[in-house]
Amino acid sequence: MPIVNIETWPMEKQEKPVIIKKITEVFIEMGLPAQAVTVVIHETELDNWGSAGEQHSVKFKDLKK
Repeated sequence: MPIVNIETWPMEKQEKPVIIKKITEVFIEMGLPAQAVTVVIHETELDNWGSAGEQHSVKFKDLKK
């Protein structure tokens, strides 16, 4: 059944179960059982991610918590 992969910056620990639950709820609304849904969160440090030639640790430095 569905496997949802999420590529994201590091997240707060308390945000992860909320995201997993809400994504699962979307599939439940489509008629799938919750047990059939797998959500995998892949976190990448901002130093290892970039766009437009700039590291995200620099580009988004004001967004860091």
